[in-house]
Amino acid sequence: AETAPPRSRPAPPTDVEQRYELVQDLNALAVWLERARTTGVLAVDTETNSLTPATATLVGISLATEPGLACYIPLAHQAPNAAASGELSFETPEAPKQIPAEDALKALQVVLEDPAILKIGHNFKFDHQLFARHGVRVSPIDDSMLISYVLEGGAHGHGMDELAELHLAHTTIPYKEVCGTGKNQITFDRVPLDKALAYAAEDADITLRLWRVLKPRLVDERMVTVYETLERPLVPVIADMESCGIRVDRAALARLSQDLAVRMAEIEKEVHQHAGRSFNIGSPKQLGEILFDEMKLGAGKKGKTGAYSTDSSVLEELAEQGHVIAQRVLDWRQLAKLKNTYTDALQAQIVEGSERVHTAFAMAATNTGRLSSTDPNLQNIPVRTEEGRKIRRAFVAAPGHKLISIDYSQIELRLVAEMADIAALKQAFQDGIDIHAATASQVFGVPLDQMTSEIRRKAKAINFGIIYGISGFGLGRQLGIAPGEANAFIKAYFERFHELKVWMEATKAFARQNGHVVTLFGRRCYIPGIHDKNAARRAFAERQAINAPIQGTAADIMKRAMARVPGALKEAGFDEVRMLLQVHDELLFEAPEDQAERASALVRAVMEGAATLGVPLVAEAGIGGNWDEAH
Repeated sequence: AETAPPRSRPAPPTDVEQRYELVQDLNALAVWLERARTTGVLAVDTETNSLTPATATLVGISLATEPGLACYIPLAHQAPNAAASGELSFETPEAPKQIPAEDALKALQVVLEDPAILKIGHNFKFDHQLFARHGVRVSPIDDSMLISYVLEGGAHGHGMDELAELHLAHTTIPYKEVCGTGKNQITFDRVPLDKALAYAAEDADITLRLWRVLKPRLVDERMVTVYETLERPLVPVIADMESCGIRVDRAALARLSQDLAVRMAEIEKEVHQHAGRSFNIGSPKQLGEILFDEMKLGAGKKGKTGAYSTDSSVLEELAEQGHVIAQRVLDWRQLAKLKNTYTDALQAQIVEGSERVHTAFAMAATNTGRLSSTDPNLQNIPVRTEEGRKIRRAFVAAPGHKLISIDYSQIELRLVAEMADIAALKQAFQDGIDIHAATASQVFGVPLDQMTSEIRRKAKAINFGIIYGISGFGLGRQLGIAPGEANAFIKAYFERFHELKVWMEATKAFARQNGHVVTLFGRRCYIPGIHDKNAARRAFAERQAINAPIQGTAADIMKRAMARVPGALKEAGFDEVRMLLQVHDELLFEAPEDQAERASALVRAVMEGAATLGVPLVAEAGIGGNWDEAH
């Protein structure tokens, strides 16, 4: 039977009496701050009128000092029937009684910055930014979302509502119950105070109760180090990155959007010529009818709706068979995605005045510990296409500054050599030899001085393909050779690097026994499909089991580096150098022009020293006026 990830079963609902108080004057607030000093623990949550912390207004703050005992401090509530912006009103209803925000924050600051009081939040990165914008640096902190993530990774989501059900058998008040939905939805500053109290105080209360359930498990399950060294230190680091944002050239994006629109129209015209008539190229239903009913390009597969599937795998197969129309639709879709996701959307997300965009990094979203980027997603801009490079050129340094891009060179291959203890590959990395040429030499028996770019290309495809469990069919397609020949390459690879095969089998066996795999730093990556009865799904899970500890260890190393960089920069006097983005194996910084070279050398050293392995970590740096130039 499959080993399920450890999940604490909901205890029978304990009747925790909810004693929630609305705090509307400084005397009442002082009582709560004294309670925090007494307990040494304070759960904190903020309410805002927006989910973008860089521009959100702080509407209120909730605190909890023990289970069931919580308060809400309104700061910027309007009268519930006040006119929304843009509406006409002949009356000015009075706002409810509340402490002036500046006075409340001044009183709170003493406790929020007190090193003897532990502040607990859920996804505290958001709250950290709001407080920092008001000059408050909250410390020390714990984050119940990140504790849950360290314990149970990709086994389930880590939102407060889901965790409250799972661990406390408690159903939280839904946001829509307080603020409504659709066109009737209101912002939190217009919620009546009685409703705001019930919702906001519950958030702080549940955060504290989750922390009390989850924190002790870090010790019991030996996950303290993962939390304390890889996750908790990053909360202020990533909060600062998000707050800083990255400057974008609006005019360059507008030109790119125009250029993409013209090229899409040209492709659309060409597709219509191939089809023999015009149709909506963006409609999968119409496209399916054209390809399979009218052009008879195969049988086609229909989904539940009765429409033909025209996803990328279907179109790629048709393109490989030589059907130009399929390739051109793929080209159109690629340009449409870039236009909609980046060149159009980014213009709308630029903050007026600063001309910067602020992505949000999800800290508890992936199975491997990697950060993911949303609103906008800046991690998926294609690097290898000319269009992707043009978009990167629109990300620019502020006047008088340069962008510095530093990324780990071939980190996953280095980790394969390390984790599988492959002597020949470790030696090649230690000697600083071109790893793809070294692999080609070992597998194909070609001396290094006789290496050709074609042989090296094959070795590179195998090197990266092996990590992702590539099949002979997949490798053959990539290299343009028969599956049989590709299988012979893979077989020769495993014969030469037999340690890799041993490690892969041992890793799969560990996953089958435990339901998860482990990174070099102890992070668990859950593999839910490892016992699936369906052979294809089981094979996918096995590939996941091999890749997750490699990708997860790379993510852990990146996090170790990120936690150390701000302190190293500060110590060296680089107070104006800012970390802006983390994208896979790359960190992006902005630095004053005259400091860029020296700051770059310092960050490289920190990144290369982030872990001590049997293979050297190598970080490569570039400096430029825009992201593409620096990369």
